[in-house]
Amino acid sequence: MQNGSGRRSPHYQDGCFEVSRICPQNRIEKGKTYSYNLQLYLNPNLHLNSKSILRNVSKHINLNAEEETYFLSLLTEARIRRKEFLLRAGEVCDFSAFVVTGCLKGYSIDQNGFEHVLQFASPDWWITDMYSLITRRPGSLFIDALERTDALLLSYSNREKLCRQVPKFERFFRILAENSLVSNRQRIIDNLSLTAKQRYKKFCSVYSAIFATVPQKYVASYIGVTPEFLSKLRSEIDAGTRK
Repeated sequence: MQNGSGRRSPHYQDGCFEVSRICPQNRIEKGKTYSYNLQLYLNPNLHLNSKSILRNVSKHINLNAEEETYFLSLLTEARIRRKEFLLRAGEVCDFSAFVVTGCLKGYSIDQNGFEHVLQFASPDWWITDMYSLITRRPGSLFIDALERTDALLLSYSNREKLCRQVPKFERFFRILAENSLVSNRQRIIDNLSLTAKQRYKKFCSVYSAIFATVPQKYVASYIGVTPEFLSKLRSEIDAGTRK
């Protein structure tokens, strides 16, 4: 299956979800090719992971047993190894991913090869390229794994089917979209009005479950500073705490 740009999109074939990744380094040199093929095997058995996603859904809508069973039947379980890609820029995003264990990172890469981290998805979080998923056009977002990650994938076609068969899921995905919109708008305001120290402290609060384990270069990218500046900032915060 080819997307509109002519590049091969992730697709289901022979029980595998085909992906590829580029150089995992923070800076990518122009004129060099870092791509190579990987395969992410999909496991259709949801036994242990079904409870976590059903708890997540129950925050916004109530399902009966039949609706739960139907919903779970539309999901595919994926295990993404560290630094493997779930999505690359230029591909049409065909899924929403719910993180069960591990952590995914969504980011863009500028013309100079630098990453700009937009989102981390830790357990109980959803992640997708919303623009590409809705418009069905090639997106600009990369999604890869910071560590080995188990996720549940809901394809675009299965999401449409789900909303037709269980209309209350329209409300669920509307709430997710609204929360994402509010979060992104607030982050823009924070970047314009808060100091780097305030942005770092807010990151630690929002991502309290993972901030201690996320590599500092990605934290720096997320709050819009250099890794060197973040190191200095953390030293100042630590010194103030010890006083």
